[in-house]
Amino acid sequence: MSSNSEREQWGSRIGLILAVAGNAVGLGNFLRFPVQAAQNGGGAFMIPYFIFFILLGIPLMWIEWGIGRHGGKHRHGSAPGMFDVIWKNSMAKYFGAIGLLISMIIMIYYTYITSWTLGFSFFSISKTYFGLTDFEQMKSFLYSYQGREVSQYFNGITFAYIMLLITFIMTFWVLFKGISRGIEKLAKIAMPMLFIFAVIIAIRVLTLGTPDPSIPENSISQGLGFIWNPDLSQLSNPQIWLAAAGQIFFTLSVGMGTIQAYASYLKPKDDIALSGLTTAATNEFAEVVLGGSIAIPIAVAFFGVSMTTQMALGGSFDLGFASLPLVFQQLPFGQFFGFMWFLLLFFAGITSSVAMGQPVISFLEDEFGMDRKKAVGIISAVVFISVHFVVFFLKYGFLDELDFWAGTFGLVVFALIETILFIWVFGADKAWAEINEGADIKIPRIFFFIMKYITPSILITITAWWLINSAIPQLLLTNAAEENVPYIWGARIFMIVIAAGLFLMVKTAWKKNEA
Repeated sequence: MSSNSEREQWGSRIGLILAVAGNAVGLGNFLRFPVQAAQNGGGAFMIPYFIFFILLGIPLMWIEWGIGRHGGKHRHGSAPGMFDVIWKNSMAKYFGAIGLLISMIIMIYYTYITSWTLGFSFFSISKTYFGLTDFEQMKSFLYSYQGREVSQYFNGITFAYIMLLITFIMTFWVLFKGISRGIEKLAKIAMPMLFIFAVIIAIRVLTLGTPDPSIPENSISQGLGFIWNPDLSQLSNPQIWLAAAGQIFFTLSVGMGTIQAYASYLKPKDDIALSGLTTAATNEFAEVVLGGSIAIPIAVAFFGVSMTTQMALGGSFDLGFASLPLVFQQLPFGQFFGFMWFLLLFFAGITSSVAMGQPVISFLEDEFGMDRKKAVGIISAVVFISVHFVVFFLKYGFLDELDFWAGTFGLVVFALIETILFIWVFGADKAWAEINEGADIKIPRIFFFIMKYITPSILITITAWWLINSAIPQLLLTNAAEENVPYIWGARIFMIVIAAGLFLMVKTAWKKNEA
């Protein structure tokens, strides 16, 4: 449907794998995963986590690679076109538009969050927060930087805004350069640096031992034991299972259309079976081995299990941005390790942000025949204008509202839609053949059964549970502070406007190409 004569392709297989891994390896690996583990019983969380990785994560990874490469054969790099190919129904493209909406909304607020890590890397190397030895002081420093409260630490959000501009420019410069010269080149630089930094920090953490010999229970081994020694009695708690399933979505970046967009630039016979598995394994190494060896163990070594759990209850940002800086101040060369930690998070965030922009850019290129320069220009303008709502209304729950509907509930809904369309509408046999075409490994036949029956069943269960226990109360503003209600409705109107614009563009593109 595109007027472009040639679609871009990846320059190398390793570049593709690193790019998709960069999409998956994000802030969730190093911030959200430790918090979820701490909030949900430590070792007890890991059992359902690995179960869902096998039954949900790997199948969804293959499904999205399969949809993406199949769509690419028909010159579609985004979900509307891909869904239109696998389901010959006038509604298919609109279901695909949900994927565009999710990736667009997440990119808007994720860009601002990523910029915080760049700011804190500067604060670490310059020792800006050194001297703040109390957790509440560090939280106040963080909240002041974000513009959520007024304190003596910052005079407004000028510095945070400068960091946002730098992050924004870097993100869209990479997207402007294209698939092989931009995204792939970034992945080949950023991903190795991310792993090198993470390994160095993890080694330093694992060699800390017991920082305070007078408190022997506060040690690295105790922190590792908290994550890896399961309390089996907690497995009867359904919340732990749901939290583990939810983390799989965040960690693999499934359910937002980014993997499909990347896979669409493959050649028709390029392997996706081994590549998809390699990407999932790379992400798990980053999350479980590296992410699990840094934040929680070091926090337990300095603050103990009880205090670490309390810090984690404050959320990912409190643990990553407020508690760890307190630890870095107590380490030799702490400013250097703090700088590396936050720069690691920045690399993780920037590679994920770039991936979120690609589906909409592919949509404009493939369905409207735009050149990349114009497509990137349009998306960058929308993101730049939109991110200001997140910046200035952060303290009123604007970001949280976007994150719930797009970055939490939306991921599960879209994953359910794509699974049903690819496995049940397109056909399980055809989907299986697509995934295995050109494969470098033989996927065990058991995964055919898993993808056809178990994965959809899990997705339906999670969707129903979250709808009843989270989505409906969120929609009805059950727990919303009264002063935040106007801003929450503002966030909803904002999402509706973006959704309406995308749906209208989908309708226009199909009318244009059918004429």
